[in-house]
Amino acid sequence: MKFLPLLLLSFSLFLGACASVKNAKDLEGSGTIDLRKTADSDTYGYSEKNPIKVGGVEDNLGPAMERKFLNQLAGPNGEEISFTRTESCCSFDTPRGFMGAGLLDKYEITYDGQTSPVTLYINMYDYEEPMIPVGFTRRKE
Repeated sequence: MKFLPLLLLSFSLFLGACASVKNAKDLEGSGTIDLRKTADSDTYGYSEKNPIKVGGVEDNLGPAMERKFLNQLAGPNGEEISFTRTESCCSFDTPRGFMGAGLLDKYEITYDGQTSPVTLYINMYDYEEPMIPVGFTRRKE
């Protein structure tokens, strides 16, 4: 009987954790990214010094925001793209990161007719209105 309260507490925490995971998946669609503007800079997204800032980490939506951004991109002539996260890299200072630091995610982008894959750098810690990188277009709905 002495262990019953501990058992109930453990069970409650377990159920709460499951609910949190379910809610996080439900929230995956809640952040918004509406690409309308093409970047002026050739380095936007192509350089760790000028990453695409999609934010979302504060709401546990960082990876979802990265996918929302990438899912709106198309190749230069409207080609459907494929993307793969290849690594996290390039430590930088941010108040939203673990102990004041964050990492960029590198994505390899491919599409039909492309001569070689493209790498884009995405920051899920900080937010600035995302733009379409030079060489890409917005996917048609």
